[in-house]
Amino acid sequence: MAYASKLGKARISSRNPQGAGVCDRCGFVFNHVNLQWQYDWRGAALQNLRLLVCSRCTDTPQQQLRAIVLPADPTPIMNSRVENYADAETDFFIASTPTVYDARTGIPVASTNFLVTETGSNLTPQAVGSPLGLEPGAVMPLQENVTYGALLPVLSVSSNGTTTITVTCSQAHGQATNNQISVEGLSNTAANGFYSITVTTATAFTYQVNSAIPISSLLTSTTRIITAIVGLPINYPQIVQIGT
Repeated sequence: MAYASKLGKARISSRNPQGAGVCDRCGFVFNHVNLQWQYDWRGAALQNLRLLVCSRCTDTPQQQLRAIVLPADPTPIMNSRVENYADAETDFFIASTPTVYDARTGIPVASTNFLVTETGSNLTPQAVGSPLGLEPGAVMPLQENVTYGALLPVLSVSSNGTTTITVTCSQAHGQATNNQISVEGLSNTAANGFYSITVTTATAFTYQVNSAIPISSLLTSTTRIITAIVGLPINYPQIVQIGT
């Protein structure tokens, strides 16, 4: 009658006896000399996990547990010349008049002046058309302490025949005017996209689309409206949707 070996994968020699040991992971018996310590990253150094394992059970240390060692900051540049991006990326309206000369000196007086709004900001050309390149699936989930990508409890979405779309929620939406949303799955695709909203009540708000939409109910079984955050051009408080 045959018996299974109690020493598993350990090799026993009467001439060169070696101790046996159990792998802490798989439980098979090996020669103790063939077992090895399991290490893994803990911060910036490898830590012995105090597990003796066989070669098949030995894991490669997980790099995601390794601390990132940042290099020193680069040496600052003396007398640097930084681009004035606020002025470079903004196109202002200018009022132009015929050149006027000072009567006494004959020096020409500036014939252009920036048009300024009531708030003291320079008037910029109105951007037109809906923004491109924004993906609903790429909405940032967390910005500082605010969670975005939150699904709003939409009860109805309707058009009044103009560019205004009204959204009614089944409960308080908790939004404020100029907050941004991502809209998907409406029956008229022209009302899908990213928009800044205008709050009308605690459970309703509106947003402006790029072109007029016939009077209708736009809600479908696949409609999905979530909160979003979109970087805007300088001095623009809303996502621009005006124009054709």
